[in-house]
Amino acid sequence: MRTHFGNDGTEFRLINKQSGRLELTFLDFPTSRGFWAKVVATVPSKLESEWWRLRTPQFYAPQEMPDLPPAIREAVRAESLLSAATVPLVGANGPLGLMNMGSRKPNAFSEADVDLLSQVGTQISLALGNALAYRRLRASRNDLEDQRLYLESEISSEFNFGDIVGNSVAIRNVMKQVATVAPTDSTVLLHGETGTGKELVARAIHRTSPRRERTFVRLNCAAIPSGLLESELFGHEKGAFTGALMQKKGRFELADRGTLFLDEIGDISLELQPKLLRAVQEEEFERLGSTRTIQVNVRIIAATHRDIAAMIRNNQFREDLFYRLNVFPIEIPPLRERPGDIPLLVHYFVSRLARRMQRNIKTIPKHAMEALANASWPGNVRELENFIERAVILTQGSELNVPIAELKSPMRTPRTGSVSTFHDAERQAIIDALKAASGKLAGAGGAAERLGLKRTTLQNKMRRLQIPRSDH
Repeated sequence: MRTHFGNDGTEFRLINKQSGRLELTFLDFPTSRGFWAKVVATVPSKLESEWWRLRTPQFYAPQEMPDLPPAIREAVRAESLLSAATVPLVGANGPLGLMNMGSRKPNAFSEADVDLLSQVGTQISLALGNALAYRRLRASRNDLEDQRLYLESEISSEFNFGDIVGNSVAIRNVMKQVATVAPTDSTVLLHGETGTGKELVARAIHRTSPRRERTFVRLNCAAIPSGLLESELFGHEKGAFTGALMQKKGRFELADRGTLFLDEIGDISLELQPKLLRAVQEEEFERLGSTRTIQVNVRIIAATHRDIAAMIRNNQFREDLFYRLNVFPIEIPPLRERPGDIPLLVHYFVSRLARRMQRNIKTIPKHAMEALANASWPGNVRELENFIERAVILTQGSELNVPIAELKSPMRTPRTGSVSTFHDAERQAIIDALKAASGKLAGAGGAAERLGLKRTTLQNKMRRLQIPRSDH
């Protein structure tokens, strides 16, 4: 362009569809004094909207155009530009942007240039339209590929059970609440002991909601180190940190127009909670290593077994985040509060596991069923399922072989009363703290913090008291 027209600079400003602003995407201005490149984005004026409507090149003296954006007029003066030409770039679906040319000579462009610039503008508009369409298709393809990979991993994973089983008053009350909240987009907070089926309830909400055709994305906040959790939630750009070899989308992007299930929300660090609050409340965030704001439409379902109110009092959880998540709380009952559902669950698990292991189990002894129904099941439905799986493995004939003796094992009996020695009391206190922290040693909510100890002190005590990982 400089060779043919003898102008000093040429730029492209394209419309950002999200912000509606004209953004500087290309600049060729070798003799610039640096002021022009600082005008990164401008809001389109009525004048520019008129140029798009006319679709013809416009020649003018920029310092005499009061309708130009103020930032452009300032840069014009600073760069001593005396004449300009603007070529509107319009695609099949509307305006794409502008090609602006500037010169330090007066009247640098004439009517003789109209034809050529019109043809140039048409060709550039076609090229831009094709490039943008290709980019949208590629982004759409990448989104579908990301969702496909995620869904494949979900299909290959094992869930606690395939459907909600039970007919007790407690479980019917939960399902009534699910039916009430599912049609809305409100945030749901599920609370219940470990193994009660919180994820299953979250999936039931998603399946009966208007978002059921979109992706259900889950994330266990306790299973990921706190340093990597932000990247898992919001994604990262290539080179954002050591080991970030490529761009990665976070769970919020994967769940766009779908549902995001955040399990063990109480284990999110205090440092990350403000960013999560913004993402939940404003539905926008930035990837790690990026300044571009991404907007999403996500329904949040959170779950925890921890006492969030106590965590707020101990300054371990933000009160404003809790209120934002606790829009519609649902309490998931433990298995001991719905003993009438145990026979139904036992038959369900036996049927499914026997089919998988190719066992021909037809009956369950009455005394075994009574023992199962009367057990305390501190691990809830998950523990019951694992116990039934062990029983199916042990069964050789057509009658289920239930290891009833294990139901009365000392390991399953809740500890009551005082322990015999200070050594035992100290050991038990550490094990209880580790269990309450889900095995987490240090950091917010960790066993060390709960006991008021340093991490190294706690580790030394664990070695001295011989506390293995299996104990907690």
